[in-house]
Amino acid sequence: MSEKKWNRLKGKLGEDLGESYLKNQGYRILERNVQSPFGEIDLIAVHQGSLVFVEVKSRRDASFGFPEEAINARKKTRLARLASWYLSRYPKFPQVRFDVLAIQAEGKDSGIRLIQNAFEI
Repeated sequence: MSEKKWNRLKGKLGEDLGESYLKNQGYRILERNVQSPFGEIDLIAVHQGSLVFVEVKSRRDASFGFPEEAINARKKTRLARLASWYLSRYPKFPQVRFDVLAIQAEGKDSGIRLIQNAFEI
């Protein structure tokens, strides 16, 4: 299997796990893998009256850092543009937030970490 196919499969498995986890936390998933001119957002959900843009990051272990550390300034800017684009199409949500779902498969810090309000724009 090529590296590109492997990364897609890994991403899909992480998003499947993440979606299930969020549903168990009371999130209502609206959309998944939303494409825009600015890129893709993994999950869009509603939680406690807020529209939530969720970025799912999966890693095997922490040898290259924790999954949530991959959300850098460039990624935040891209997510902000996507959120603006999405809200111009669906403006009915007055409260918006960005959550990060970090999934780590191996190591002492393995598990799922949900970071609500991970950053503000």
